Parts: sequence; C-alpha cells; structure tokens
Amino acid sequence: MRTQDVLTAGVGAATAAAAPAAVRVEGVSQVFGRGAPPVLDGVDLTVAPGEFVCLLGASGCGKSTLLNLIAGLLEPTAGRIEVSAERPALMFQEAALLPWLTAARNVELALQARGVGRSERRAEAERLLAVVNLGGHGGKRVHELSGGMRQRVALARALAQDSAVLLMDEPFAALDAITRDVLHQELTRVWAERQLSVVFVTHNVREAVRLGQRVVLMGSRPGRIVREWEIDISHPRTIESPAVSALAAEITTELHREISRHGH
Repeated sequence: MRTQDVLTAGVGAATAAAAPAAVRVEGVSQVFGRGAPPVLDGVDLTVAPGEFVCLLGASGCGKSTLLNLIAGLLEPTAGRIEVSAERPALMFQEAALLPWLTAARNVELALQARGVGRSERRAEAERLLAVVNLGGHGGKRVHELSGGMRQRVALARALAQDSAVLLMDEPFAALDAITRDVLHQELTRVWAERQLSVVFVTHNVREAVRLGQRVVLMGSRPGRIVREWEIDISHPRTIESPAVSALAAEITTELHREISRHGH
C-alpha cells in the first residue's frame, strides 16, 4: 500500500480504525505557492474496492489536481491519502502514444517497466489489445489508428500496469459521440471483468451517470466535495436512457448552482 502522509491532527487514528478501501482521501488540502488561495480544502473521499466513482465539477475546481494527488504525482499540502495499489494506473485525455512505435509496442512499454520478459511482453500486449477489441491491430502505427482506436491502445497500456486502481482524467472528452459511446461500453465491460476501482474525472454529466456507481460533485474556490449521488440504475446503461437523463438533469441543476455561486 502506498501512503502519502502530511501531519494532520487525529487523521492517523481515524484511518487505522476505518474499513479497507481502494482509495482513501482524508482532510486533503492543496496550495500552490506561498500566499496563494487553496486549490483544494479539506477534501474527504473513499473509494471502495471495485467501485466506479466519477468526479464532476466546473473547470478549475481541482478535479485533476485531486486525481494527480491520488496518483502520487503531487504531495498534498495537508491531509492524508492512501491507495491500495502501489502504483495506480493513469489514463489522460490525450492518448500520448509514441508515434514511431506500433500499437503493440506502446502497450509493451508498460509491461517492460514492470520487468516482464520480451517474449512474454509480446503475447501479453496482443492479449490486452484483444481485451479492448483491438485484436489484430497490434502492428499498426499511431497514424494508422483513429482517435477511438488510440484511446483503446491507451486503455490497454493502462491495463498493462496490472493495477487494481485505474485513474482516468477525461479520457474520452475529445472523441465524437458515437465513438465515446462505444468506449463507454468497453470501459464498463473491462471494469466489471477485472473488478477495478476506477476514479473517473469528467465535465460531462451524462457520461458520469452513464458510467459511475457514484457521482461526486466538487465545488470551486477552493475545491471541496459538496454533494454525492449513488447511481442505482442497472446495467447495461445507455446515455440516452430515461433514467440516465432524469438523474443527469438533477445533477446538472446542482452543478449550475455551484457554477453561479462562484461566478464561473
């Protein structure tokens, strides 16, 4: 287990007594630079093993900062973060593939970083590409892949890190609606099959309701959690379904209140 710990009164004892979690954020604040206003202030969030949580909020509310803290890319100014996985897998909005390598070789890089042998890497990369429905495309270079295919390769590369915790920062935001819907289906399938714990950052309310078991709304200036919704809608879900639309409308109303409150 990886733990980031900054001295905060009483937090250690509370965490020790708490139930196991895939991700636990307690009293986390983040300030960039002396005298600057806090980006995050007193954030508490627990993600259960196998849970899919979507973080939602206006631009600049600190969603990506919180994700980077969970990933271990930043150290919190105050508070405590525990992650059950030593190295959470991280997937960004951009696929960030190396253009001179094939799809399979891009996936192999993550396997190589784990110390997997060369012959095993090749077979495992092809298997992971098949998991994201790109079987037979391992030999293609980046310029031969569509935007959706590139994101599938990026997802396969994230899965190659063999982590039980997957962190995703608006990975489908730049895709067209049809491609995004297909990848929603793929992600939901992979999450269920692998029993992953997912923290998914998005601006898209319907996407959050379509994917998540829980939607967490963040307020701004400073960023803190203001409300949560448990999503009690059975799978398979579609982004156009009446149940998804109705809950998305409710969450959108609350999001607009937060945005108007802080003058975004």
